[in-house]
Formats: sequence, structure tokens, C-alpha cells
Amino acid sequence: MRWSSGTTPRAEGARAGSDAVSSPLAFSRRGVLAVGAAIAFGASAGFSRAAEPLKISTLKFGTVNWLLDTIKAESEKAGQAAPFERLELASTQALTVALQAGQCDLAVSDWPWAMRRRIEGEPFRFAPYSSALGALMVGKNSKIEKLADLKGKKVGVAGGPIDKSWLLFRAYAHKEVDGDIAALVEPVFGAPPLLNEQLRLGRIDAVLTFWNFAARLDAEGYRRLVDVSEVMKRLGLEPPPPLVGFVWRDQLADRKGAQLDAFFAGVKAANETLRKSDEAWQRLRPSMQVQSDAEFARLKDYFRAGIPDPWGEADLASSQKLYGLLSELGGQEFVGPNPRFDPGLFWSSKV
Repeated sequence: MRWSSGTTPRAEGARAGSDAVSSPLAFSRRGVLAVGAAIAFGASAGFSRAAEPLKISTLKFGTVNWLLDTIKAESEKAGQAAPFERLELASTQALTVALQAGQCDLAVSDWPWAMRRRIEGEPFRFAPYSSALGALMVGKNSKIEKLADLKGKKVGVAGGPIDKSWLLFRAYAHKEVDGDIAALVEPVFGAPPLLNEQLRLGRIDAVLTFWNFAARLDAEGYRRLVDVSEVMKRLGLEPPPPLVGFVWRDQLADRKGAQLDAFFAGVKAANETLRKSDEAWQRLRPSMQVQSDAEFARLKDYFRAGIPDPWGEADLASSQKLYGLLSELGGQEFVGPNPRFDPGLFWSSKV
């Protein structure tokens, strides 16, 4: 099934290629040589303090900063300099523009975007940092119990009509409502903070939003009707593949290979710290913009639930299946004129 314009989603991001430049699961030889088993936050054999740090573009208030702040704090505790600098920007589009323009070494994005760019000639690589997905949230006193109850309702959609979660939700809902749910509801597209506020004011009846905004609503007593992870499972995407991660050009390994390996060792260690340490979360709390203990707790729970396991063959197979599904749903506008799945996009480290 392919959807076109109007309230029907088009394609946005993009996907991609098939002839891998290298095996997606091939471990970095430089990582093996430069990063020993004792690596933790930013320390690696062969990485000196004088080395030029990586430049990472992030959203000013993006949740990836919780991870980066943890890498930095734990690096300093270990007497090491963090192997990165941040370029804080105002929009997700600005992040990818900065990466393409060479203003940074890495940016946070989704792999479908990186896949399309790779197929079109930009040799990007991708490594996930989170498996957290969004949810369809309904009001505190809502009588909506199933998808069919959404008929005639206003449903907020974060990210717009070509957002991947919306495409997948429509595919999932097709069997539940025996038709295109986009024709049964009134979609209201907008930014997540605005849509959360519209739900609080009762101007919309439900919202399909990103995980951190769902967590904030959850803390206020709003209810999850459907998780995007459940949507993926129902569509046969098992395990649900991580969508968001760090994107960089292949050539970065030649210029800053030791820093890159040290950085991903730090990502792994920081995720483990955030999985286990409540003290680390207390350190982050002032920057999380939380309004209550409940909101703080739910954000912590959602983040921990989204810490990815090591990338493996099952993730690769699931991502390929997702690519095929998004290609079918979004068509050429989504995947570009020469769609193909390139497993070489996906990077994995042995460390």
C-alpha cells in the first residue's frame, strides 16, 4: 500500500542501499587496536588529550544531552577529557544541515534519513544510541479504549504527515478500523510541546508523540493507548529496530578514528551508568526541565527502557524489513528514486 499527499502521508526521510561498503557487523579494527577492554568514558589507548575532539551537533534541549552530559561527567571523574565538543542548534533540520556542510563530525538523526543520503552518494554511517519509541496518548478522563473509538476525533501527530511513526501507525490501524485511520480522524500536525498543550487544554482528543513527550504526559495521568513499539511488533518488526542514533561520514574514521572509538566506548559506558545509577540521574535533573518528581521518574524509566542492546543480526534483519515497509507506505518520495537497503550504513563496535 502506498499513500500520497493530503492527509495521507508522503515520504520524508529516506532509506537506502544495498551493496554494503563493509559488513554492518564488522567490528572496527581501529577499535580493537586503540580501545582496550578497560575503556570507560573517553579513555582509549592511543587517544591523547591533545587530540582534536569530535564535534557533535545536538538540539539544545535534546535528550541525547543526558547521555553526553554523563559521558563528560564520568570522564572528568576518571581524570580524562571528554572526546567531544557540542554544537547546539535549534532544529533537527539544522543538525543534518550542519553535518552535510562539514560544520560538525557527528549529528543525531534517524537511520532512514542517513540511508537515503548514503544511497545518493554521501557515505554516512549510523550507530543507535536509543531504542525508545513514542506512543499514542489519550486524555486523563478519555473514554477512548480502542482505535475504533478515535473515529471523528482530533488526533495530534508529532512530526507531520510524513513522520515514520504516523506511517507505521496507519499501517497498523488499517486492520483494526478496516480502512485508513487518517480518513476517520482529523489529524492535527505540529510540534510535540504544542500538541501536548493542546491535549491538556482538551482541544485534541489524542496525540501520537515522541517518547519523552509521552513520558511527561504519563506523569500527569494521561494514558498510553498504543506504544509505537507494539505497533512495530504487530507489523512483524521483531525486535523493534532502533531508529535514532549518531550519524557521521565514513572518512571520519581516517581523521579521528581513536576519538570515534573512544566516544562510542563512552556511549556504551554512559548508558550502563544511566541504566543502573540513580545518582547519575540526580546529577542530570537540573537540566531535564521537569516539573515534578513523577515527571522525573517517568522520564528516567522511559529512557532506561530505551537503552539498546548490542546491535546484532536480528536488528539488521528487522531494520531491512522496516525499510521495505516504509518504502511501500511512503513510496518514492520517502525512499528516493533508487531505493535499496544498504547494510553498510550500520556500524557496530566490539568494545
